Amino acid sequence: MILGLPLLLSCSESHFITDPNYRDRVEQDFQQKQEIMSQGDLFSVLRLPLTVEEKEALMFLYAYMPIGDVTDYSGEYYLNNIRSSFYARKEMHWGKRIPEDIFRHFVLPVRVNNENLDDSRWIFYNELRDRVINLSLHDAVLEVNHWCHEKVIYAPSDERTSSPLASVKTAYGRCGEESTFLVAALRSVGIPARQVYTPRWAHTDDNHAWVEAWVDGKWHFLGACEPEPVLDLAWFNAPASRGMLMHTKVFGRYTGPEEVMSITPNYTEINIIGNYAETAKVQITVCDAAGQALSDARVEFKVYNYGEFYTVADKRTDAKICWCGHPKEGCSGMKKFRCKKIR
Repeated sequence: MILGLPLLLSCSESHFITDPNYRDRVEQDFQQKQEIMSQGDLFSVLRLPLTVEEKEALMFLYAYMPIGDVTDYSGEYYLNNIRSSFYARKEMHWGKRIPEDIFRHFVLPVRVNNENLDDSRWIFYNELRDRVINLSLHDAVLEVNHWCHEKVIYAPSDERTSSPLASVKTAYGRCGEESTFLVAALRSVGIPARQVYTPRWAHTDDNHAWVEAWVDGKWHFLGACEPEPVLDLAWFNAPASRGMLMHTKVFGRYTGPEEVMSITPNYTEINIIGNYAETAKVQITVCDAAGQALSDARVEFKVYNYGEFYTVADKRTDAKICWCGHPKEGCSGMKKFRCKKIR
């Protein structure tokens, strides 16, 4: 049986998602998840006495989390993490300055990568609270990274990302694990954070992952567990400035200002290379033999290194460009160039 969730507001209660259109979209996606997973009473936590904010936050997490996360972890686990996030937002002086959508996508979610989920949020909060509560948001980010450096150093490991608490126990991790660890630590004290990844550097076949933190309206990068005295400084400044793609996967349906690379049922992939280098838009038109723009044509963007062309991005065309190269809407028909015919 599908669980119905009427949200009855008292005068004193407020929404976690204040935009009614976005809230409706989340409710629709949540209901679809319920229909897919109708066996086992997996969403029983929503029948507990909850505030409206807690109900909406739970629905948001359930709507977009992987199916395995619904079955492998209890509703009480997610509720405890939600309450920890709300508590940190209230206790930390920067909490009231964080916009709703930034908090929703970059503080609330528990999962960062493909790690096992654990109870690190409350544990990290208790360790970090007194170290950061009186600092500016900028300095708090740096202090959390210093704390992470005290706990974890770099060492290669297997492909499955260890959980934040597992990284503390081993005291080491590769860049994906160090960045997962730092994101978890920053979020534990209410600081928006996201893991950033480059598929491959322009000068080598290697790749890398690091972290961006939101500070007073702007995203800043830092090397995870690699403390520096300021933000936007790391050993990879130079290679990132000539890289082809820097991207991140944002939990849920994200409608921020960044370019969207792809949308899946669980996350929105965005292009954030503009945070590292000057950029320019490139428009690619794929046409048929008659010169008509093709929709859903696959275009791969590749970087050449180590003797191969490596795909860093895979996009699909739409049908919004005329044969003359102008947008169809308001096209004057001026023949500036013709499309190259597909063989």
